[in-house]
Amino acid sequence: MTRPPVPPFTHEDAVQKVRMAENAWNTRDPVKVAQAYTPETRWRNRSEFLNGRDEVEAFLTRKWQTENGYRLIKEIWAHGDSRIAVRFCYEYHDADGNWFRAHGNENWEFDAEGYMAVRHASINDVPIAESERLFHWPHGPRPEDHPGLTELGL
Repeated sequence: MTRPPVPPFTHEDAVQKVRMAENAWNTRDPVKVAQAYTPETRWRNRSEFLNGRDEVEAFLTRKWQTENGYRLIKEIWAHGDSRIAVRFCYEYHDADGNWFRAHGNENWEFDAEGYMAVRHASINDVPIAESERLFHWPHGPRPEDHPGLTELGL
């Protein structure tokens, strides 16, 4: 079974793959998100190293139990035949109501069927006031007319 678009990626394919990933992550559904990765996927997320879909699903479950109000925007940075580089920001608050904006970069590598086999993510959290939030939409995918990172000056 394939997960289109598949390599080799055109620019349009890569942009579509980035938006598909953003939309999936904004569901905050660990099971759904984990299905985009190969069964033996390898991740580095900050200082954590994960191997396989089961570890990814467990990681995402923990993540979204503590990152409340999570909303994410991804933007393509560059792409090759089977690789995509992405920059992203997401906003969330902790259990005490403190807001953060996380800024990050990801490097992705896909298998021939279009599943992500490798993900490297570097992320920095910046405290923000609630009044500084920029990501305002209901839970779920970002609306098509909501500005992206470049339009927001991020």
